[in-house]
Amino acid sequence: MTNHPVEMYNYHAWANQTILGRIKELPPAVLSQDVNSSYPTLAHALSHIYAVDRMWYQVLTGTEMGEALQDCMPLNAHVLPTVDEYTDSFAQLAEQFRLWLSSQADLEKTILLNNPYAGPRQTRLSEIVLQVVNHGSYHRGNISTMLRQLGHASTMTDYALYWYQSPADMLERPVSADQ
Repeated sequence: MTNHPVEMYNYHAWANQTILGRIKELPPAVLSQDVNSSYPTLAHALSHIYAVDRMWYQVLTGTEMGEALQDCMPLNAHVLPTVDEYTDSFAQLAEQFRLWLSSQADLEKTILLNNPYAGPRQTRLSEIVLQVVNHGSYHRGNISTMLRQLGHASTMTDYALYWYQSPADMLERPVSADQ
C-alpha cells in the first residue's frame, strides 16, 4: 500500500532537483540576476524554499515551531553562490527527511503545533509533510515564472510527470510481453 505523505515528499524532492537541474543548464549568472517578481533573484526563492523545508524538518523532529522559525530565519536570507550548492543542500535535507520518514510508524500521529502567528493546533505529522510539499510547489511555480521573465524556458515539475519519472513507479508497473 502506498504511503501518500511519503510519496508526496519523494515528489517534492524530485521536483526540487528537477527545477535545479533546469537552472543548472543556464548561464551561472541567472541564479543571481535581478527579476521583478516574488523574489529579487532565483537564489532568494531557492533559499526561501530551503529555509522553510528546514524549519518544518526541525518541527517534525521535535523542535518547537517558534524555535525552529528563529533558527531557520537566517537561512531565508542566506543566498548561495552556485546552483551546485543549492543542489547539494536540498539533496542533504531530502535525505534527512527520508530517514526521518522511514523511522515513523504512524504519520497520522498528532502533535501540538504552537504556531507563533496562528496559535496552537493539534496537527498530524502527515499534514506537516503535505505542507512542505505544497509550499515547495507554490514557490517552484514562482521560479518558473521568474525564469520566463528572464527569457528562459522552465521545466515541468507536475506531480503527474513525476509518476512517469519515478524509478519506484517504473518498477511497480507491470511489463507486458509486447514491450
